[in-house]
Amino acid sequence: MNAPPTIFVVDDDPAVSRALARVGELLGFPVRAFASGAEFLQGYDKAQPGCLVLDLKMPGMTGLELQQKLAEQHIGLPVIVISGHADVRIAVEVMSRGALTLLEKPFRLEELTTHIRRAVELDATLRATQARLATVETLVGKLTVKEREVLDLIAAGKTNKQIASVLRVSIRAVEDRRGRLMKKLGVRSIAELVQLYPGRDSSGSLPEPPIPGDVW
Repeated sequence: MNAPPTIFVVDDDPAVSRALARVGELLGFPVRAFASGAEFLQGYDKAQPGCLVLDLKMPGMTGLELQQKLAEQHIGLPVIVISGHADVRIAVEVMSRGALTLLEKPFRLEELTTHIRRAVELDATLRATQARLATVETLVGKLTVKEREVLDLIAAGKTNKQIASVLRVSIRAVEDRRGRLMKKLGVRSIAELVQLYPGRDSSGSLPEPPIPGDVW
């Protein structure tokens, strides 16, 4: 069974953590509070969905430093940054590091709940995309080298005639390979195939899902 979305809170102020626990009850989400960034990194499991509400100014590891750690450890949990002392420079920096938004204390309850709902929805979307890409990678891994060549050229928008010219094979050979690869991938049309397989980047990997900062 999948774990329920959780609101993760990193703030050294117990009063803030208690307030966010009440917000979680209002939204129907469990809340886990951590007093420091180091504590969060030690206790968080990447498989746990939800969002992170992060205080900017804390002793020890700051919110900005925790954002850097999240990027280094490939933790894609959507982040809502809160702060009582934020200026334009800080706002630009937290957003450039992938935060969905920066809320200045004191903030309105409805404003926070709106952002939390959006963050949880975004996390669910990103996880679904990652799962789909993992499935596609598994299916593509079952193709032969020749079938993958045809697949990549189809994804690049090439016709059968163009593919045959590039690979220096007959159109019939292209059609045969296309038929086999479509069967292996479980698709019935070129449109469905292109939707499933958007093509590979220059490194040969499927495109990564967007990071939270690219979405909102």
